Amino acid sequence: MSDPLFPSGPWTGFYNYRPGDRHRMDLELTFRDGRIEGTGVDDVGRFVIRGRYDRDALECWWTKTYVGGHDVFYRGFREGRGIWGTWEITALDRGGFHIWPREEGEAHVREEETARALPGGDEVRILLPGAGDPGQGLQGAGGPDRGQPMARARLFHQRSYSSLTGQDHLCWPV
Repeated sequence: MSDPLFPSGPWTGFYNYRPGDRHRMDLELTFRDGRIEGTGVDDVGRFVIRGRYDRDALECWWTKTYVGGHDVFYRGFREGRGIWGTWEITALDRGGFHIWPREEGEAHVREEETARALPGGDEVRILLPGAGDPGQGLQGAGGPDRGQPMARARLFHQRSYSSLTGQDHLCWPV
């Protein structure tokens, strides 16, 4: 049986060099016994994934190896709508990423389109799976926080900032 937090199968998402810069990735991932394996393709080419994950800490790290090419090191956290984190080739070549199970993403695309269509003054609350109380949703898609990192993103950013690169550019709303 597949783990609902780390389901094996098709995933999709993007990597970027800076906020607003998105490069699509399509992956086929297998999560089993703390190991991640898979294949994928992006605008650079085809690649293989090998790494590990910690279900209790909701943390994962892997190496993306381009066929006949270079390696990219990834580290991320399972947060709400997928895995968010950073990638690094060298100290100067790095950025962010977000991937999610493809079937989860299809439902969220409709939600995001609806949220983007709202007038700028409206407040939007985003509910995460299992969040419980609707009053505890995240804000940021409308109102005074429009375009600002949301509370959950800030939590991730603090964890990645202190332990990854020391750079203050890793997290932003999608």
